[in-house]
Amino acid sequence: MNATSGPERTPDGRHIIVGGRRWRAMDPALPERLTAPLKSELGSARSRIRTAPDDAGRAALRDRVQLAKEGLGERGTAWWEMDEGDRVSRAEERLRRLRED
Repeated sequence: MNATSGPERTPDGRHIIVGGRRWRAMDPALPERLTAPLKSELGSARSRIRTAPDDAGRAALRDRVQLAKEGLGERGTAWWEMDEGDRVSRAEERLRRLRED
């Protein structure tokens, strides 16, 4: 992977290849106004899992990771199976839920 091209992608663009494993790619149609804060929430939750004081705290942070990844299209219904309006709505709703906490 290099800074300009990102990780290797499958020919259909739906997955990235990291360390020989295939992972669902982020929805390419989402606007930056949604992807930037969702990525920020994802990174924050992931980094805080390591220092969570207990199992309940780690579980709550994992729930935040799940919401962010759903918003980015990396989990939940595959983004290529949804129309673009529904994908954007899902991202907006997940971001709203993350910001409520």
